[in-house]
Amino acid sequence: MPTPRRVYVGALAAAALLGGFGLIADAVTDGDTLNLDNAVLMALRTPGDPADPIGPSWFVEAVRDITALGSFSVLGIIVILVFVYLLLVGKQRTAWFMGFAVVGGTIISTVLKMLFDRPRPDLTGVAEVFTASFPSGHATVSAVVFLTIGAMLAESSSERQLKRFFVGVAIVLTLLIGVSRIYLGVHYPTDVLAGWSLGAAWALLCTTGAHFVRERAGQAPASQ
Repeated sequence: MPTPRRVYVGALAAAALLGGFGLIADAVTDGDTLNLDNAVLMALRTPGDPADPIGPSWFVEAVRDITALGSFSVLGIIVILVFVYLLLVGKQRTAWFMGFAVVGGTIISTVLKMLFDRPRPDLTGVAEVFTASFPSGHATVSAVVFLTIGAMLAESSSERQLKRFFVGVAIVLTLLIGVSRIYLGVHYPTDVLAGWSLGAAWALLCTTGAHFVRERAGQAPASQ
């Protein structure tokens, strides 16, 4: 059975994203991005008060709500609920595939944070943070979770509009969470860009690999 074109496209896209992550990581390590990173952060802060993001208080609170969607607690709840649902409807392989993708992406993000050990932006009173800055864990893991689930839902639908809707929602949620981290000042823009690249690459590798295995086994999406 010939390898489907989709597998090649997915593998190339993942490779491009990983290449982008490598370029960002190299520039961050050399300190080439720090001036631009700080300029973007300060453009989003109230003049004279770096701890205060621009905008009314209700907007800042709304952004905090959005950024919480990318927290390990919220993502963990979403993953557990989807995992249990997949088990209940008899899609055990898909459930375990999703679990592997999420756990694997989380481990990769955590290990890279420890390796790069980049300090957080020097802003206080914005939000509680407990880990290193690069890459953004919220951006990485939310990309893995939402893009993987979005791809699974799109794969299970036969209507093109629904496929686009599922993938579109996954992308929008991922982008909103990453931008919220920059706005709140808990991550540099390059942290988030790297997180998006890494998370999207891992989600693509996992979903492409699953598609390849399914095609080789001669299984239809609905039978997973």
